[in-house]
Amino acid sequence: MSLFLVRSTLRAGWAVGLAIGAGIALVDALYAACGALGAASLLSIDALRTTFALLGAAVLLLLGARTLRDAFRVRATAEAGAPVASPRRAFATSVAATASNPATIASWAAIFAAASGAGAADAPVLMVAGVGIGSLCWVTLLAGGTAAARRAVGARAIRTADVVAGAGLIAFGVALAATAG
Repeated sequence: MSLFLVRSTLRAGWAVGLAIGAGIALVDALYAACGALGAASLLSIDALRTTFALLGAAVLLLLGARTLRDAFRVRATAEAGAPVASPRRAFATSVAATASNPATIASWAAIFAAASGAGAADAPVLMVAGVGIGSLCWVTLLAGGTAAARRAVGARAIRTADVVAGAGLIAFGVALAATAG
């Protein structure tokens, strides 16, 4: 999702990047809460894990294809119909894309399992809050840095970022689909 945040911030500005980051941080916090509540065991159900993996792969492939398409479109009004043309749409897209990635919940569940084993998960509310705040801080810095760089780069650099991000999203989508079965 960081690739998506960077390319969208380069194309549409800081507000869109921050909205994407807020969506990522929200889902990270929600999945951290699920991990704290022991939801990792649900991912041991093959049908559920496969469904999440295929859904996540489809979302990543769609975002990657749109990003590659946008890399080669004329820039004048290309962003107007894109899924991240406004902060509201950017937030919704990032929530859907982040939430449909089973690796996100599995990673937070693993972190909470490790923290519990080390005795550090005695305050799960504080840990979940820390995850949400930490994630939001990171994506805010990433969006801010990208927005600052946006002023210095031209259309060619933005197109290159679109190609790299699109190819990366497609590669992650293919890898996720390949591991779904």
